[in-house]
Amino acid sequence: MAVIRRTSRAALCVLSALLLALVAPLTQPGAATAAPLDAGAVIAQVEQSLVQITTMNDFQGIIGNGTGIVLSPEGDVLTNHHVVQGANSIRATLATGQVFDADVLGYDRDDDVALLRLRGAGGLATAPLGDSNTVALGEPVITLGNANGTGAPLTHEQGSVTALAKTISAEDELTGSSHSLRGLIESSTNLRSGDSGGALVNSAGQVVGMNAAATINFRLDGESEPGGQGYAIPINRALDIANQIRSGAGSAEVHIGPSAMLGIGIDANGRSRSGGLPIRSLLRGGPADLAGLRAGDTIMSIDGVPIRSANDLTDLLDQRYPGNVIDVNWIDRSGTPFNGKVTLTAGPVS
Repeated sequence: MAVIRRTSRAALCVLSALLLALVAPLTQPGAATAAPLDAGAVIAQVEQSLVQITTMNDFQGIIGNGTGIVLSPEGDVLTNHHVVQGANSIRATLATGQVFDADVLGYDRDDDVALLRLRGAGGLATAPLGDSNTVALGEPVITLGNANGTGAPLTHEQGSVTALAKTISAEDELTGSSHSLRGLIESSTNLRSGDSGGALVNSAGQVVGMNAAATINFRLDGESEPGGQGYAIPINRALDIANQIRSGAGSAEVHIGPSAMLGIGIDANGRSRSGGLPIRSLLRGGPADLAGLRAGDTIMSIDGVPIRSANDLTDLLDQRYPGNVIDVNWIDRSGTPFNGKVTLTAGPVS
């Protein structure tokens, strides 16, 4: 079985965590033999422009690790959406040991891209960016990331580009939501949890991709063994999304600013006989709780849009912002219908 291992602490509304995602069966091309690459020189050129990311979901006490790529001296940092998903506090540690709190400027869930801003940062070293359109099969690459956790030296894996324009299908095991990541650079670098958001670097020391996922081969005893493939989002596409976020131009795909929180938890693949989405738990004092919803109730629609799945809910909340008032229709355990207004608040990255 192939598994995408990601470092992520996800919240669907508030209370779920994305830890593993399944990869659809892929036809793997034979890996090309990589030419020699001066790993020491490449690492020295890039590591000062990477940050180790630590996330916290204070509601559940969940801590996560990931990586980020510094884009501006003022502290704009590129990372994966799934690295910060579920986080209501984010910290970034530079190679110098400097630590900054970070805010999410915006994100694109489907393309798995998020842009952070480090509070009070200035004069930071920025990543040497390359052109992902020039990446070629067989060329040597190295990945840099945070697989050993924040505080340890950056980790790295060497390999070569084994395929271009790859598509993987990722499924959130806890919520049942899924989506495809397309156009990825595949390499023979066996990424690990914590490498997400890190850099795929060519032999010239230029960042040509952002680490996003990896396949890992599992033995029957459950232990992993080497030989998996790493997948990176081409840096050109990631930068296009980052620039859209910087411009403040939200869209159906790109959410600008903090996430809107409803304050509910749902079960993986949650379904009800009535066709709605059951509520497993509520954040005490949260928007849904204050509006009168209770655990065991089933949400039927929001603002007239039927809510039948985790995807339906996240898609709708991505188009809402803190302070928005939504109209919720739900039924209780006995099937009695209710309607109410809910004022969304800022919360963990949805």
